[in-house]
Amino acid sequence: MSHKNGYGGTNRSVISVHTKPETSKRLDGLATLTRRSKSFLANEAIERYLAEEEAFVNSVRQGMTDVVEGRVYETNEVRDRLKAFVTEKSSSQDGS
Repeated sequence: MSHKNGYGGTNRSVISVHTKPETSKRLDGLATLTRRSKSFLANEAIERYLAEEEAFVNSVRQGMTDVVEGRVYETNEVRDRLKAFVTEKSSSQDGS
């Protein structure tokens, strides 16, 4: 179901979420403190969560593609690169 609401007149879908009473109380409290509606805050939280999860899934997919296409490093190569990086950073901080 879509309807116009207080989000600039754009169409939004209505969903129902079941949550713990403590979570609901926290949402109530934050809504009061920020003078935002619970709906606004819940929507913001969902959008942030989706963005983070989508980025994670895309990173995993890219990693899987890298493996299939042979863009991988051996453990000892990674270890050597990290040691060199740490040594370089340590030397530059010492003023050498």
